[in-house]
Amino acid sequence: MTMPSWHWPLAGLIGAVIALGLVVVIVLAPRRRRDDEAPVFDVDEDLSTESGSSLLHRWRRLNRFALALLVLCLALSLALLARPSLIESGSESASNHDVVLCLDVSGSTLPYDRQVINTYLDIVEGFQGERIGLSIFNSTSRTVFPLTDDYDLVTSQLKSASAILKGVQSQDDIDKMSDSDYQKISDWLEGTQNRKDATSLIGDGLVGCASLLPGFLYGSSSSPSGSSTESGASSRSASILLATDNIVAGKPSYTLDKALDLTSQASITVDGLYSGPQGTLDDATATAMRKSIESHDGRFLSVTSGSSVEDLVRDIESRRSGTSASRERASLVDAPGWWVAALVAAAVAWILMTWRLKR
Repeated sequence: MTMPSWHWPLAGLIGAVIALGLVVVIVLAPRRRRDDEAPVFDVDEDLSTESGSSLLHRWRRLNRFALALLVLCLALSLALLARPSLIESGSESASNHDVVLCLDVSGSTLPYDRQVINTYLDIVEGFQGERIGLSIFNSTSRTVFPLTDDYDLVTSQLKSASAILKGVQSQDDIDKMSDSDYQKISDWLEGTQNRKDATSLIGDGLVGCASLLPGFLYGSSSSPSGSSTESGASSRSASILLATDNIVAGKPSYTLDKALDLTSQASITVDGLYSGPQGTLDDATATAMRKSIESHDGRFLSVTSGSSVEDLVRDIESRRSGTSASRERASLVDAPGWWVAALVAAAVAWILMTWRLKR
């Protein structure tokens, strides 16, 4: 609902008083004819004929109409000086939930990462107000984009990554890859392989992803419960969607379980998205990942299972509904539209009328 208002009513009133004063002075000012002035002939006498009289009366009518238009332009200008405004009231809601997309980009998961990113795109479509960030990791981590609620940016970045990774889904794709496409992939993965003889350090990658979230502190899983949240307490809930095949090569600083202990202490929910072949879901690595994720109150899903992804979207939406905040708001906004249109129309009509009078 909107209500009309004036943002600077005093300015319009002062302008109206000044304009009225000028009109009064002009109208009532005495007109004295100097003695040495030449006599003025009466136009009515010179245009005493029927046609001349008709033309004179028409000119006077047009002149009065032009004056009325000029007065209207002045009045509309004074109205604009007072800044016509509208008071808009309504309610706005925002989510207090942060989501970090955490993607393993090691050699074993890279053929499936495009499918994971497309899954991320599907998940983002269901978001309303959440802040989203993306971090990729191999032996080290790189932030693709930090937490943001700019969904246009998020969608653009994910679609760009999906296009870049299109050429690594099979060995045949890799064999056909051009040098420029290979360079694009290399540039996108830059910063994720800074440790020698180590790849897919999942625990380290998860800790790197968690560091994007407010309130998360590096520390020991044996520290007292709540110590990670007391100094970095946040009113926002947080979750991480970890996509990996849980195949570690090298010695990480944090195991997956230890990293999950840290995120649990910081009240961060971690859901696991298994990014490996469907036939390996019963392998030891996949089973261990499922056990670790579920023991820390997360959901374990497979990227190749569409129904599971839909369940995850609903689960994230339920977390959002529990953390949404809504409030009533009222704002004063300028509304000069119709006044400007009327002033332009009146000014154009006055210009046309003065042109007609000159003829």
